[in-house]
Amino acid sequence: MTTTTAEAHVPWSHAEAMALAEEAYDRVVAVLESLDPDDWDRPTDCEGWTVRDLAGHLVGALRSAASIRELARQQLGAKRRARAEGGDEVDHMTAIQVASTAALSNEQLVTEARRLVPKAVAGRRRTPALLRRTVRIPVTMGSLSETWTLGWFVDVCLTRDAWLHKIDLCRAVGQEPALTPEHDGRIVADVVDDWARRHGRPFHLVLTGPAGGRFGDPAVGDPLEVDAVDLCRILSGRSSGTGLLATEVPF
Repeated sequence: MTTTTAEAHVPWSHAEAMALAEEAYDRVVAVLESLDPDDWDRPTDCEGWTVRDLAGHLVGALRSAASIRELARQQLGAKRRARAEGGDEVDHMTAIQVASTAALSNEQLVTEARRLVPKAVAGRRRTPALLRRTVRIPVTMGSLSETWTLGWFVDVCLTRDAWLHKIDLCRAVGQEPALTPEHDGRIVADVVDDWARRHGRPFHLVLTGPAGGRFGDPAVGDPLEVDAVDLCRILSGRSSGTGLLATEVPF
C-alpha cells in the first residue's frame, strides 16, 4: 500500500477552484437532465453501479458539500460501518449516499441535483482558509493510504470526482461528453501534475482530444500518447495501465 500526503499544492486560487467546481457540477447535472427513461438502469464504469446509483452518489455528495452537518452525518456513518464491517470508509460513505437517495424518483433526483449545485459550491466556498491549510484528512482508497489537506479535498478532489462521473455517465448512455480546453483541459493538466509527482520519473506525454496537451520533457524521447479522458480513466483505475500509467491518482 502506498502512503502519501496530497498537499503538493492546490493549483488554483480558492476562487478559481470554485468556478471550476460550479462548471463541473453544472455539466454533470446537465447529463442527468438529458437522460431517457431507459438510461437509468444501464451499468457504468463504476463497479456495481448503475446510472441510477451513480446519480444517487452525486446527489449525496452535493448534499455533503452543501451542509457541514450532512457531511458529518455521512462521515460518522461511514466510520461506524467500517469498524463493524471492515473495508474503506470512502466506499461506505458512497454507499450511504446511494442509499439515502433511494426513495427519490429519477425526476426528483435530477431536480435535487440541480437545486443543490449553488448550495454545494457555496458550502465549499465558505470553508475557511485556515482550515483548508491545517486540517488533515486520512483516506484509504484501494491501494492508496493518504493524508489529504482539507484544501486539496475541497478545491481539487471534489471537482475531479464530479468531472470524472460526467465521463462515466456519458459512456454509460453513449453520449459524447462536452469538453473544452478552458475547463476540462485545466482539470486534466492538474491530474497530469499529480501523476508526475507521484511517479517521480522523467516523462514525455502527449494527450489528444479537446482536453489534451503536451507535458513533460521532449528530450526523454518518443512520447507516450493517449487521449486525455482515457488517461484519467486509467489513472483512476477504471481502465488498466502499464508502466508509468500504472501509477494511481485519486479522483
